[in-house]
Amino acid sequence: MSSIATDKGILHYEVIGRGKPVIFLHGWLGSWRLWEKTMLNLGGEFRTYALDFWGFGESDRKLNSYEVLDFVHLIEKAPLIGHSMGGTVSLLFALAYPNRVSKIAIIGSPINGSSLAMPLKIAGIRLFASILFSNIHFFRKIMRFVAPTLSKDSDFSNMMDNDITNTNLNSFLISISSLRKTDLTNQLVKLKVPLLGMYGKNDNIVSPKQLDLIKAKIPNANIAYFISSGHFIMLDEPIAFSNTVINFLNN
Repeated sequence: MSSIATDKGILHYEVIGRGKPVIFLHGWLGSWRLWEKTMLNLGGEFRTYALDFWGFGESDRKLNSYEVLDFVHLIEKAPLIGHSMGGTVSLLFALAYPNRVSKIAIIGSPINGSSLAMPLKIAGIRLFASILFSNIHFFRKIMRFVAPTLSKDSDFSNMMDNDITNTNLNSFLISISSLRKTDLTNQLVKLKVPLLGMYGKNDNIVSPKQLDLIKAKIPNANIAYFISSGHFIMLDEPIAFSNTVINFLNN
C-alpha cells in the first residue's frame, strides 16, 4: 500500500510492474482493485499506477466536495486509462492540460451525462442517496443481487461490496451528481491527444451508443467494441482488453 499527502488529504495508490508509466482511474463506487488483473497483465511492459479517488477506496474521505473536476488535479503526465467516471476525468484533464497527457483510453465512459442509466441518475438526488445510506446493509444486499448482471467476473460482487463500504454519502452523491450534469459533446473536437474508446455491447450502466458520439466528433479515434462485455470490460474480457490497451500504448 502506498500513499501521498496532498493539500486535500491522503491519496492511496498501488504500483505494479516496470517500464513506462501508465495511470489507471476507476469509476464511480470503484477503487484501484478493479484494475489489479489488468495491472498484472501489463506489468511486464509498463509501470502501472492505480489510485483511489478521494472519498473512494483507501483514500481520504474528509473533503467537502467530490465534483468530477476536483479529481483532475491529481494527475501528472502519463497515458491515462479511465473507466466510467475515471474516463470522463481523463478527458477533462486532457482538455484542460493538453501538454500533460500523451494518450487516453476510456472504458464505458459517459461523454454526456444523459447516457447514464436511470438508477445512476436517481442516485445523484440527495434524498434518494440519503435513503440508501441510511439503509446501507439493504443497499449492499441489492448490489450483491444485481452484481451478476453487471459483470461476469466471479470476484466482482465481493469487490463491489468492499468498495461500497469504503464510500461515504458525500462522495457517493456529489460525484455521480456532477457526472450526470457533464456534457463534453462539443468539446471532443478540441482533444489534442490520441484517444481509444472502448465500450461493451451489454453495458447497462452507460449507453454504448456513446461510441457513435466519439466517432462523429473524432473520426480518427481508435475504437474497440466488445460484444461479450458489459460495463466492466477489464473484468469480463481481461485478456482481450489488456491486449487492446497494450497495442494502443505501443503504437
